[in-house]
Amino acid sequence: MTTNEHLDRVAQDLKAQGVAYALVTVVRTVAPTSAFVGAQAIVAADGSLHGWIGGGCAKGVVIAAASKALASGLPKLLRIGNDQTVDDEGIEQHAMLCASNGTIELFIQPFSERPGLCVLGTTPAADEARFLAERLGIKLSALPEAAPIVLVATQGEGDETALMAALGSGAAHVLMIASARKAERLRAEMLARGVPAERVAALRSPAGPDIGASTPAEIALAAIAEVVGLRRFNRPEQLAAAGPPAGYVNPVCGALISAPMVIHRLEHDGLAQYFCCDHCRQEFERDPDKYTAIARQRSAAAAAAAA
Repeated sequence: MTTNEHLDRVAQDLKAQGVAYALVTVVRTVAPTSAFVGAQAIVAADGSLHGWIGGGCAKGVVIAAASKALASGLPKLLRIGNDQTVDDEGIEQHAMLCASNGTIELFIQPFSERPGLCVLGTTPAADEARFLAERLGIKLSALPEAAPIVLVATQGEGDETALMAALGSGAAHVLMIASARKAERLRAEMLARGVPAERVAALRSPAGPDIGASTPAEIALAAIAEVVGLRRFNRPEQLAAAGPPAGYVNPVCGALISAPMVIHRLEHDGLAQYFCCDHCRQEFERDPDKYTAIARQRSAAAAAAAA
């Protein structure tokens, strides 16, 4: 079986299982590097890599970048190299940690079978919202339980029933096309019906920025703009119905690595460290105090951001 046939089979299997994945293609190299133009790999949602896009020094960076692309749903260009004179807009730059000091450029295309949005309602604004979502490549679900974001666009046609279903779905975000006064009345009604206060707090209404919208298309445009913002800028774990994926941060290169990617585990100064390649482990062992301090700083910053 050729490499392309193997990757086709992997992609088909992941699609059949409903698992998101990213196709990674090497588009440019600067010697010395073991990667070659046209080399491809698939990175699954669990962080596993199938195929070949370079050695261990690139693997962790590529998997972390692919995971971010899957979270946003957006393709990206990635460069791994140490040529500081190159600063092209639109290319995500990472240092090359291998001693070879070569350069690899890769294109990452995410594919996801997981819905990103459920629109409730049969109004013109609901129809326009579905149309805009499809044009933007946002996969729609008919069931609020299957999507991380629910947009209630009933506009007086079964508002309470739809909102109960949305808030009871476990969706991370519930948006509603309604005036601020109507939204407050509906929040009170939900609390009176026994919906937990923390779920009522998930309601965002009026949906979208104030753009002076008046037509159904304009109203839907504002709402979908907020959906795009939530998908782009929120942390991936806030949009995942199943909760945050388990993972670790490589203390040397800073890459997010999932459990299947870990090939080394070391402990220093009471802190466990996880590595996805030999180079980072060796670099850590040269100066463990330095990288342990960096890891603690990252943890403190993450805790402060979450507070």
